[in-house]
Amino acid sequence: MTTLAAVFDKARSENRAALVGYLPAGFPTKEGAVAAASAMVAAGCDVIEIGLPYSDPLMDGPTIQDAVHRSLLNGTRIADVLRTVEGVAATGAATLVMTYWNPIDRYGAERFARALADAGGVGTITPDLTPEEAGPWREVSREAGLDTVFLVAPSSTEERIGVVAECCTGFVYAASLMGVTGAREAVGSAAEGLVKRTRAHTTLPVCVGLGVGTGAQAAEVAAYADGVIVGSAFIRRLLDAPDEAAGLFAVRELAAELAAGVRR
Repeated sequence: MTTLAAVFDKARSENRAALVGYLPAGFPTKEGAVAAASAMVAAGCDVIEIGLPYSDPLMDGPTIQDAVHRSLLNGTRIADVLRTVEGVAATGAATLVMTYWNPIDRYGAERFARALADAGGVGTITPDLTPEEAGPWREVSREAGLDTVFLVAPSSTEERIGVVAECCTGFVYAASLMGVTGAREAVGSAAEGLVKRTRAHTTLPVCVGLGVGTGAQAAEVAAYADGVIVGSAFIRRLLDAPDEAAGLFAVRELAAELAAGVRR
């Protein structure tokens, strides 16, 4: 199993940022999600975030909401998410689950942590779990050998960044802008400053997400961040593809472009 620490150590030794890709489990199909994520890894993604589909994705933009809706229509459940993690982890990529807190809480935190570790997952990203309420989850994750990743935003105060960074292992997720997920014409201008502010509070890698969708944008972010996170752009390629084969080609092509970008 590839750990997040190993991923960032390798990227650092190659003088580049790590490339992190996101796809929800069950999209475009349960098997198709594994195939698409594996294609992304083959083309250069170092880390894969598998989204756990949730019926009320308040922080997600329309592209991810569309994919999640299709996943839920496909009948995707937590067992399918874990099978997806297992399939993607088999590629050698460090594989996390990104999820709202409610599904973990309902499933049982300790049970979920053990199951994720057994599937080969290395950690979770929980965007709506606050540090003040994260203690029990951090503990069961530590016992299961999982990393815990939380988010900082441009609006975060210095005190808040410190509190969030203290809860993180693996890396800190820096949201490049305020708002929902989605590729944009330009990466949020506050992102570089947020990375610098976060590094004042931690020695962990800092990865930037929200708004990155091209190789040029990946290169821009890689100049100051330890990792570049891309989700909606991959999903858009799959949504726009006429069939599964074309979708796999499209995500592989985008991953290669982004991988070249983080290496510039």
